[in-house]
Amino acid sequence: MDPDRAMELLGAERSRIEAAMAARSAGDAQAAADRDEPGDRDSEDLYEKELGAGLAEDLAAQLEAVERAERRVAEGTYGFSVLSGEPIPDERLEARPTAETTVEEQRARGG
Repeated sequence: MDPDRAMELLGAERSRIEAAMAARSAGDAQAAADRDEPGDRDSEDLYEKELGAGLAEDLAAQLEAVERAERRVAEGTYGFSVLSGEPIPDERLEARPTAETTVEEQRARGG
């Protein structure tokens, strides 16, 4: 894949993730402002807090994957499996710009 196209795809992915992170932060601030008295919603608040923490971790992991992919573009290794060095088809990279392995390798790893 052309490095310019790769950076375009990765830039769009970065923007999507950063927007989701910003929306989560804004939602957390609003939720804190809307809280009832302590104890009114303890179990529901705990569930939402746990869910929010999981979503924040997932978004952070997605952002790290974008950063790794950007490094691979800079190094000239983007589009090749980090496991085998085999080329990753452009169709896969268009659908998932942060892909680090071929579909076959991902399936073999249980993903």
